[in-house]
Amino acid sequence: MDTLNALLSREIYAGRSLGDFLSLEFLASIVGDILAAILIIILAFVISGWVSRRVKAISERHPRLDATLFDFLGNIVRYVILAIAGVVILNTFGIQTTSIVAVIGAAGLAVGLALQGTLSNVAAGVMLIFFRPIKLGDFVVINGEMGTVKSINLNYTELASIGNVQIIIPNSEVWGNTITNYSVYDTRQAEWTIGVGYGADLHLVERIIRDTISSDPRFLPEPDMTVLVDGLGASSVDFLVRAWVKRSDFFAFSKDMNRDIKIALDAAGVEIPFPQRTVHLLREDAATPEGETA
Repeated sequence: MDTLNALLSREIYAGRSLGDFLSLEFLASIVGDILAAILIIILAFVISGWVSRRVKAISERHPRLDATLFDFLGNIVRYVILAIAGVVILNTFGIQTTSIVAVIGAAGLAVGLALQGTLSNVAAGVMLIFFRPIKLGDFVVINGEMGTVKSINLNYTELASIGNVQIIIPNSEVWGNTITNYSVYDTRQAEWTIGVGYGADLHLVERIIRDTISSDPRFLPEPDMTVLVDGLGASSVDFLVRAWVKRSDFFAFSKDMNRDIKIALDAAGVEIPFPQRTVHLLREDAATPEGETA
């Protein structure tokens, strides 16, 4: 029994007796450690918050920098500072952190195997943030969903549809699918197919189309506009028309030109045909040979 008590005293209580733990000196050291831990926690939250805000503010001072990337870096810095503070607190109480790190690593492996889908979203989120194929405010099509990018988190990407409906897409589907980004380039090429009647003066039609588009202040003269006969349809001569415009004006410009070109062609008396079919009706008696009765 005495041997067991000596073993417990040496291994668990570090050679100290219960009376040592109840001594004023030991209690004072414990209180000091607790106060030091509280002070470290407070300083860690204050410093980590301040540093995180400073990192995020870099993108605000420099508009050309991506705000999403610096938001991510600011959060990483904050968590690193808090983790260091946690290790310091454990050391303050005399706890060996080496074994704790090993336990956390083993637990992390088990959790990682259980949350493979979630971790794939996180990994894809890191790739999206660092390589930045899309940014906040971009108008994109991802996995068949169209909308404006509102946020890029570690787990998912949020879009707002044209009707302002929230769309949540897991990051693994964003990174693993084709992304169509309409906001990368400053200019876009608008395209129309315009059909006119076979009796129309094609040179007149071309001139009307060019004058109508070039008279709009949103039209960009460079690169050159394209107006050419693209095909001979069943009931119309089809013109292929392409013109360049600023990205921000693309949708409104495309729709307005549909209306303005129609008005200009009508004013010039140019027929814009619609699909039609001619049906010939034969009288029954006309189909019967002469001299025979039906």
